[in-house]
Amino acid sequence: MHSDDGGQPYDFELMAAVTELGSALRELVDASVTTAVPAAVLRAAAAGAREQTARLAAQRRPPGRLSPLDDIAEFRQVYNMVSGVGSALAPPLDVRVVDGGVEAETSFGLAYEGPPGYLHGGMSGLVMDQVLGAATIRAGLWGMTARLELDYRGPVPLHTPVVLRAGVTGAEGRKSVVTGSIALAAEPDRPLVEARGVFVVPRQDKLADYFATVTDASGRPTRPSRPTDATAPTGRP
Repeated sequence: MHSDDGGQPYDFELMAAVTELGSALRELVDASVTTAVPAAVLRAAAAGAREQTARLAAQRRPPGRLSPLDDIAEFRQVYNMVSGVGSALAPPLDVRVVDGGVEAETSFGLAYEGPPGYLHGGMSGLVMDQVLGAATIRAGLWGMTARLELDYRGPVPLHTPVVLRAGVTGAEGRKSVVTGSIALAAEPDRPLVEARGVFVVPRQDKLADYFATVTDASGRPTRPSRPTDATAPTGRP
């Protein structure tokens, strides 16, 4: 077993395997959107992909059940579509704490293309929502996205290192205001995308409704326990 600082212990071998598969799947996705092989090779690849899908589908977890590797309190979800090491959809982002908030660096491949050669604008919104949320949690706050606004100052080029930043600029009651940006790593102070998010902690009755079906990896209900961790196990069945 292995544990992050302050986090729940997890199976190190399983984490390594999930990470390896996630990396392989991202390589496959990248190859699939850049390939120029003939139709026969594509069909053979599709058949092989379906074979592997059948192997992985032999055991599945239902929606709402956390992976045994997840630790929501530590902002670790291995299949998260932005930061999950096991997700074929994630870049993935590795968000770290810095002075004034959080920061992450990555580059986006052709799988995320919008205008030719540039990042899809919707992908900018997806990753900024994640980074703004991470800044909120790392500040000891929590909330669900109530508003997300983006200003596009310039296109984000593909296959180019970029830096994403976010920090809490205000908090009152159940509401937190967070701002952030995407910029070239070579020019981090010249934003290409600026974002502003409002995160609101749902009322207790809403929390109970939203997360009523969430369970841990064994299927045990994980009721909300504190504002910064809406789905942490409470230890009660």
